[in-house]
Amino acid sequence: VLTSANTLQDTTAFEGVYDGHEDYGYNFIETNEDGDEYTMTLQNIDESLLKSFDLKNDKLIGSKFSVTYSTETITEKDEDGYEDEIEVYTIVALKKL
Repeated sequence: VLTSANTLQDTTAFEGVYDGHEDYGYNFIETNEDGDEYTMTLQNIDESLLKSFDLKNDKLIGSKFSVTYSTETITEKDEDGYEDEIEVYTIVALKKL
């Protein structure tokens, strides 16, 4: 039986305010039902979405979006051969609110 190290999960959606792009991903500030804010960082974006929403430009900072993303678990090996599972989040749909 073959099992893939890259497992694509279902998608998840949330509403958040865009807080900019860094080398490591796209940041959105999400507010939970208690009013607490936290930053959700998504590492990748579907290239077709960048044509509609230029998230690398600062103009959209402060805009509220409905963000749908997929989660992929990948296994990386470090220099000592130890395996580490990391989750990679990819934006698959965006809607400006």
